[in-house]
Amino acid sequence: MTRLFAGLFFVALLSAPSSRAQAGPESGGLDLEAWTGGGHGLNGSTASSGVWNLGGRYGWVITDPAGPGFLRGQFEYAVDVVPAFVVDQKLGTAYGFGLNPFALKWNFTKPRKVVPYFELGGGTLFTNINVPPGTSRVNFTTSGALGMHFLRSKYYWSAELRFMHISNASLANLNPGINTLQLRVGFGRFTRAH
Repeated sequence: MTRLFAGLFFVALLSAPSSRAQAGPESGGLDLEAWTGGGHGLNGSTASSGVWNLGGRYGWVITDPAGPGFLRGQFEYAVDVVPAFVVDQKLGTAYGFGLNPFALKWNFTKPRKVVPYFELGGGTLFTNINVPPGTSRVNFTTSGALGMHFLRSKYYWSAELRFMHISNASLANLNPGINTLQLRVGFGRFTRAH
């Protein structure tokens, strides 16, 4: 299923007949990206946990450039679908699916070939076994990231450092949560619908 999703997303990303490529984020434009990331737990009993995920993003650049000086940028709202989410933990590996219905992203406008950004987001994670062990198969994810888009003529590469908190929000009696630090890379393009 993951391979099928990745293949379909890349075909859509590369062909997208109803849109034209842009050099970078523009008001009214779209952000289409396939990404993958991974990292390790940072805290207490879940510090030995490792995570890997693969997903796709559909984003909308919704403002014109705004703000003073080096803070000048554009606001983007995005949704991520995460068909592959793996949590390697002491009592077994969990496989899951995630949906992140909101990512709030600020794309800085200078410089143009490298576009720095920061992001806050969150969603839900469903797994086949409890994450962490003894808790719940339904968790919520909150995250913050600092990253950069490396722009090319039609497409971009992105790299970011992401902090993600995975927690069941007390759906279960135990809620130790997992704090992770992840490196995430992506391939995508900014487009404008006709």
